[in-house]
Amino acid sequence: MTNEREKPVKSILITQSQPEPGRNVYEDFVSRNKLKMDFRGFIHVEPLTAKEIRKQKINFLDYTAVIFNSRNAIDYFFQMAEEMKVEMPTDTKYFSTNESVANYIQKYIVPRKRKMFTSKGTEKDFLTLFKNHKKEKFLFPCSDIRKPSIPDHFNKNGFDFTECTIYRTVSSDLSDLENVFYDIIVFFSPADIRSLYDNFPGYKQKGTRFAGFGSSTQKAIAENNLILDIPAPAEGIPSMLSALEDYVGRVNK
Repeated sequence: MTNEREKPVKSILITQSQPEPGRNVYEDFVSRNKLKMDFRGFIHVEPLTAKEIRKQKINFLDYTAVIFNSRNAIDYFFQMAEEMKVEMPTDTKYFSTNESVANYIQKYIVPRKRKMFTSKGTEKDFLTLFKNHKKEKFLFPCSDIRKPSIPDHFNKNGFDFTECTIYRTVSSDLSDLENVFYDIIVFFSPADIRSLYDNFPGYKQKGTRFAGFGSSTQKAIAENNLILDIPAPAEGIPSMLSALEDYVGRVNK
């Protein structure tokens, strides 16, 4: 980061939807530093159609176990099952990446302890759930953008495993931001960067500082010849909030 880019900050755009009341982790930071902060989701998700699911040659009833890693996946899976007039058998096993996801499944099924398996929250713990279920036929309903760790684990260990893209991540319409400028824009995924250029193909960064959370986001920033001014996480900086605190604390003295 060059010193010439370390200029005072008055406005920040977070490329995520407005947090629910009481859940804005940036609220105190903004108040203390007298900043303008806006939230705007650069991306959103859309379910695939039944026709698109059939093109993947997926029949939900062919599988004895389903893996869920998000609430979106749960909603779109059961909504699609209803649309296709498919009723999942009562002995179907459901595997969840964390307790929150597991609890959400109960919106659609009556829970049975022997049919629901839940991780304590870490990826390592989640992947150990399957060691005693090698005879199952697993279906993984997921987004078109997902981490490779789950399919890599199943394919490496010889499980009967099939991915089903059930929803996609698409760029939101940002046309109303064309002539709106912020000192800092905070990105959380490569899809956010894609949305920036989908909306503004000729975008020039100029003096706008970019903050990027996670290695994949930072890689997308670099691949588009953009300048990453505020990386997170970093040594001693575990979150995007702490990264912004550190940067603004330096430049707004």
